[in-house]
Amino acid sequence: MLPRLGHKAIRTGSVCTPVARARSISVQSLLHGSPEARKIGDAEIQQHSKSVARGKYLHAFEVHRVKPDAVEDYKKAAERYYTGVAVDPDLNIKLTGSWETIVGAQDTFVHILEYENYQGYDRWMRIPQDSPHKENYQHVLPHVQMRNLQFNQEFAMSPSSPPRSQGGIFELRTYQLQPGALLQWESTWRRGIEARRKLVTPVGAWFSQVGRLHQVHHLWQYPDLQSRKETRDKAWELDGWSETISKTSQLATLMDNSILTPLSFSPLK
Repeated sequence: MLPRLGHKAIRTGSVCTPVARARSISVQSLLHGSPEARKIGDAEIQQHSKSVARGKYLHAFEVHRVKPDAVEDYKKAAERYYTGVAVDPDLNIKLTGSWETIVGAQDTFVHILEYENYQGYDRWMRIPQDSPHKENYQHVLPHVQMRNLQFNQEFAMSPSSPPRSQGGIFELRTYQLQPGALLQWESTWRRGIEARRKLVTPVGAWFSQVGRLHQVHHLWQYPDLQSRKETRDKAWELDGWSETISKTSQLATLMDNSILTPLSFSPLK
């Protein structure tokens, strides 16, 4: 903890000097945040998000850890729920994709839904509990052991791919950044990704806004694991890629990846 600082160290008689008053204000700002500091901080956070984000859409990452003996029943219930939501014209919700983890936390499923920003999610939350969609979701829950929801925005440099069917596997990479490092990460990654595009284009790239903060997600697609290895090996020969990895790795405190396969109803395959 910071030590408590009094004013008696700098006094002339019983009168506190301007230096002491300034120091007192500074310490109070550090401990509690002055209104001016909070306003500046909030503005900087908003400006960072605006400068790196494609702000029209909100992407909800829904992660379900499923009971091992209920995987097939879960898939059927999830298909009814997610396809039903995606085809309802009144909701304006798009299903980016649905995947099952085959390397990583097994029996885990990842669904990415696209809303028309926060207003779109607010609209979804106002739907009555007895609606067919929410009834379908109730059939999903008995098969699930753990749920997690995180709101993300797309990086402007890498908007999500439209629906496609190329086959193969997907790799979801997640980086936990140091607080305040997002803008530097984006600037560095933007330069490096142009080199990487010579070999493979990312399916999407996002950063978190609600839920676990200071996280970045990248999604890639490869024909198979061997192709993934060969592509990544070739990337090290590209000008700028090794420098990108070196700089961005210094901004991350934790890195994780999972290999996914698309579910039958996933728009991205």
